[in-house]
Amino acid sequence: MASKSFDLIVIGAGPGGYVAAIRGAQLGMSVAIIEREHLGGICLNWGCIPTKAMLRSSEVFHLMQRAKEFGLKADNVDYDLDAVVKRSRKVAGQLSGGIGHLMKKNKVTVFMGEAKLAGKGKVSVKTDKGAEDLTAKNIVLATGARARTLPGLEADGDLVWTYKHALEPKHMPKKLLVIGSGAIGIEFASFYNTLGADTTVVEVMDRVLPVEDAEISAFAKKAFEKQGMKIMQKAMVKQLDRAKGKVTAHIEVGGKVEKHEFDTVISAVGIVGNVEGLGLEELGVKLDRSHVVTDEFCRTGVEGLYAIGDVAGAPWLAHKASHEGVMVADLIAGKHAHPVKPETIAGCTYCHPQVASVGYTEAKAKELGYDIKVGRFPFIGNGKAIALGEPEGMIKTIFDAKTGELLGAHMVGAEVTELIQGYVVGRQLETTEEDLMNTVFPHPTLSEMMHESVLDAYDRVIHM
Repeated sequence: MASKSFDLIVIGAGPGGYVAAIRGAQLGMSVAIIEREHLGGICLNWGCIPTKAMLRSSEVFHLMQRAKEFGLKADNVDYDLDAVVKRSRKVAGQLSGGIGHLMKKNKVTVFMGEAKLAGKGKVSVKTDKGAEDLTAKNIVLATGARARTLPGLEADGDLVWTYKHALEPKHMPKKLLVIGSGAIGIEFASFYNTLGADTTVVEVMDRVLPVEDAEISAFAKKAFEKQGMKIMQKAMVKQLDRAKGKVTAHIEVGGKVEKHEFDTVISAVGIVGNVEGLGLEELGVKLDRSHVVTDEFCRTGVEGLYAIGDVAGAPWLAHKASHEGVMVADLIAGKHAHPVKPETIAGCTYCHPQVASVGYTEAKAKELGYDIKVGRFPFIGNGKAIALGEPEGMIKTIFDAKTGELLGAHMVGAEVTELIQGYVVGRQLETTEEDLMNTVFPHPTLSEMMHESVLDAYDRVIHM
């Protein structure tokens, strides 16, 4: 069988992959994309989108329970977990179907099957119709990642879950253990805790949400505990004893092992890149702890082969993958491409309260040798936050004292995952404290707190 030739082949149809394919097509390339499971990848089908749909349901449930605060009546408030999950899957399905439409619109050839690099510029695809041989001068790996499993903590779908099981629960946990307090772990902890599960979170590091600024992490921890969560820091789950309907977790804290009983465990201890079976070793592609090693332009060191998104390492964020997809397509087409800088990418966690950040933490800025100015502003000082019934939260900004450069911004509270983009744009435009102070923020909005935090860094805060 003669091989089919394309200008660009993309392996993996997650956010980075399908965006690279669309951008390549926009630039006049003939493009093929290969996906073994679902168009849209983990993000649309089993990650970003369905989790946010479920968290929205829990958020509405939480608000309904607070109806009296707002002068409303809502008696006997309850939820239907199956209906919550059904809505989440419907949302994911709608968006996944939309990716198929975008592929057709942009004339991208889709192959559903398993891909393997058969040599430089060559890809072999196993589909349900047989094998296909494809060639292209440029190939983009966007194969994503999957949940990491630790020995003895493997998921079984019954008592011990991964994020996939947690998105389609067979039962509502009564007593839940979440291992890991990164974004995935804390979002599921927040969802199930809000719906009434007695939730314990175990984190091996010295604080929850360990990549966040320490002050924000501490604030979030207090909020979680106020909601009834139990937080165990500097703790490690050493062993899970499984029996009918229960799991006994052996948790090491302070050198001592404690035993706690749960009916459900969610393991959220990180991810590993999907690098197996692709033929990377034969081509000489370098790997580091299951992730493809690349330069700032996502080049692997093998001519014409790029890696983007989760398979290429941290930060493991869909928006980072999408931006890399555009950058690589532009680079291949000979356009001027800007490398993606991790410190300019916002991180968002959709727990309650939400957490969002961009740039350096206070500790990191100091470690890098900056002389800094730090500003803070609490939600309790903002009229819109009080009117919304969301007075708990804070915004923190960090500036270079010498130049006024915005080094970092960190938030915890209602809708901060939307607010953070203001600071992201500011950093991209190399905004100084003077620019931000001279910007007129609309009233009454939550965004006014962004202004006040900047003013506070320079001893000019008004409403505090």
